[in-house]
Amino acid sequence: MFTQIYSIQTVEEALGCVEAGADRIGVLVGTPGGKFPCAIHEDEAGQIFEALKGKAVRVLISVADNERDILDQTKRLRPDVLHLCANFTGSPQFREKMREEIPDVLLMEAVGIVDESAVEDAKAKSRYADLLILDSVSKTVPGVGAAGETHDWSIDRAIVEAVDVPVILAGGLGPDNVEDAIRAVRPAGVDSLTKTSIKENGVLVRKDLEKVKEFCVRAKAVEM
Repeated sequence: MFTQIYSIQTVEEALGCVEAGADRIGVLVGTPGGKFPCAIHEDEAGQIFEALKGKAVRVLISVADNERDILDQTKRLRPDVLHLCANFTGSPQFREKMREEIPDVLLMEAVGIVDESAVEDAKAKSRYADLLILDSVSKTVPGVGAAGETHDWSIDRAIVEAVDVPVILAGGLGPDNVEDAIRAVRPAGVDSLTKTSIKENGVLVRKDLEKVKEFCVRAKAVEM
């Protein structure tokens, strides 16, 4: 069971999360203070990825809408995984372009869990994506994720049983519920953003390293 922690904003925070037990570190590149929580500039993301080399799996959370922009940004930053979760959705053709231009980068597609139709969406995306991340959908944040709420885990379990690629479970996970979530869904990994972060005036401002550690310890202690 691997643990994935989003969204990191500084090198110090990234290394702290790794020390706390995180296997994968996610960084969202965008406009700081904009519509996406914890977005940072590309140069800051590059510094984080460089510091994490050999220490953790580095995930680029891309919210760009243009295929060329996504590919070029990924080439510049060279993450281990590209996570698509905004308006742009991948395809077999996009995956082929990745193989040609950035062959060492894996593609992770987000699947928004709203109802049972997510199973078919996941099956379609699993035909070209290397990994899937199953997440909740927010009414206030564009795309899939950053909702801070759980969803129907029985749908996630159906997806895990239906696809042949690794599945990461996300959506309102924290130290309080990650064990139950793992037992219910049996994913390859679990992800946390909101419940391992500190909020000020309703805004996520930085990671709570004690909660990150507790999340990772609890997740890795579950026997399946």
